[in-house]
Amino acid sequence: MRLVIARCSVDYVGRLEAHLPSADRLLLVKADGSVSVHADDRAYKPLNWMTPPCTLTETIDEDSDDAAYWVVENKKGEQLRITLEVVHSDLSYRLGDDPGLVKDGVEAHLQELLAEHIDTLGEGYTLVRREYPTAIGPVDILCKDECGGSVAVEVKRRGGIDGVEQLTRYLELLNRDSILAPVAGVFAAQEIKPQARTLAEDRGIRCVVLDYDALRGIESDELRLF
Repeated sequence: MRLVIARCSVDYVGRLEAHLPSADRLLLVKADGSVSVHADDRAYKPLNWMTPPCTLTETIDEDSDDAAYWVVENKKGEQLRITLEVVHSDLSYRLGDDPGLVKDGVEAHLQELLAEHIDTLGEGYTLVRREYPTAIGPVDILCKDECGGSVAVEVKRRGGIDGVEQLTRYLELLNRDSILAPVAGVFAAQEIKPQARTLAEDRGIRCVVLDYDALRGIESDELRLF
């Protein structure tokens, strides 16, 4: 990763044109080739950026030790043109491979907790198996409802349309099995996007919002009337 703090102006040339007047900014060049321009506010959001794949061409002004001109171009021909007037700092670090963010309440843990408390889905529900194998991948949870009917459950942290589509494919396959059929579907997540809920309900899939703290047996600290 390369971090350059410089007084610079920036022009974006592409589907539209945008200009950032001269000011002190942070230029961030990552190993994946991306380049972003940051001010000392706006939290993580850059003022302008170019995502990979793109190339960075750097021209040094021979009349000045500090001045330089960068052209960052993507495969569509769009360009980020950065004029560096004064470079205050130019540092490079090799960060290496990143293990990624480990979140409390990831899908695997949610799946495990829901399997342990399968009656969250309804009274009389019983677990058949976690990671039930199919030809197109494992179903998160296969269980039985109070009437003994098969139910396939897809578990997500944030439920979107892709998750509904995934569960739909599992249901189409499982319902070909005469031993399991008919198989109902439950889309379970900590948060379900409105579009995903609409699609799921249109396909006869029940949506269940999971309370992670409740599944872990932690009392919510929200104020209650009772």
